[in-house]
Amino acid sequence: MKFRYRTIALILLIAIIGSLSLALTGCSSNDSLADQYRAGDNKNYIAGDGTVTEFSKENRKAAVAWSGTTVTGETISSKDLAGVVVVMNFWFAACAPCRAEAPDLVALQNENKDVQFIGVNVRDSAVTANAFERNFNITWPSIIDSNSGSVLLAFTGIVTPQAVPTTLVIGKDGKVTARVLGKIDKSILGTLIKTAVKE
Repeated sequence: MKFRYRTIALILLIAIIGSLSLALTGCSSNDSLADQYRAGDNKNYIAGDGTVTEFSKENRKAAVAWSGTTVTGETISSKDLAGVVVVMNFWFAACAPCRAEAPDLVALQNENKDVQFIGVNVRDSAVTANAFERNFNITWPSIIDSNSGSVLLAFTGIVTPQAVPTTLVIGKDGKVTARVLGKIDKSILGTLIKTAVKE
């Protein structure tokens, strides 16, 4: 009988030690994720799935008025770009899909000189954003929207707040003609831009 109780006690002890071991493993996993995020490898955002939405003329919402301060301290607004097709890209430096799509955005900007590209940085300081832009040879202005969120809020209902990256094509009339949630496909975005330019 004593042997039976000792066996049960031993099994319970092993189970408790196993649970503690799993708990400790979980802690070190979390530390690892934190380290990955600091290194820029952890997502820590809701990634879009690449869904492309084109808005027909009759289904477009009203023109959006927006304004913000760029990395270089200048103010840029929708009023400044009246009559111009705009490609607006919401991003931040540690976002892996943002880094992956940056060369394609640069290529598209070079192919569409009559279109104004605008970045909207939703998380970083001007210093961090500027370093990213230098690294990827980005020449268009980026608004630092991390403090006020005013540009993001202006597009409420069109941009999912935590889906980064998100890219909008805005027509000459200031209305959003298309949206990509997640990493862009270069050829698809190129077509969406050309469609907006022709209108």
